[in-house]
Amino acid sequence: MQKNWYILYTKPKWEKKVTSTLKKRKIDVFLPVNCKQITSLRGVKTLEEPLFRFYVFANVTPEEISKIRSVDGVINLVYWKGEPAKIDDDEIEMMKEFVFNHHEITLEKTKVDTKAFARVFDGSQYSISGNVLRIKNTLAKVTLPSLGFTLAAKVGTITPLPQEISFGEKDLLLQ
Repeated sequence: MQKNWYILYTKPKWEKKVTSTLKKRKIDVFLPVNCKQITSLRGVKTLEEPLFRFYVFANVTPEEISKIRSVDGVINLVYWKGEPAKIDDDEIEMMKEFVFNHHEITLEKTKVDTKAFARVFDGSQYSISGNVLRIKNTLAKVTLPSLGFTLAAKVGTITPLPQEISFGEKDLLLQ
């Protein structure tokens, strides 16, 4: 039987626990995580939080859905028109690439034209293929038609690699 990506609706703040449990059961799971940098009195801290609150994506066959529902923390699957909502493999891959390449991602609810498809290559830093709405100045936006959301993130400049300079016995690291 063919596997499809389904959206699991979880209890509040249980996304990481559900992902961990499903991985232990050898189920292909994806939890998009948004990395944010928070400045406090103790310094800069990187915080990882789920990009979609209450949602975890699982790649299973229709027969395995009952096993997933029995996992502690899973409330139900997300339904669309009376059936479990299926997500295309291309959209999952696009989300994985976008989350891997960008930080501090914001979500925007959108109405989507599913026929709009573009491929954009932006310089030497990275490439994105998929439903790209716009790359303008320092902002990249990618639409996810089956979810009805747009992922938006600032496109950073390439930071030069640290160079080491030697002054006799003392070495300095320049950034």
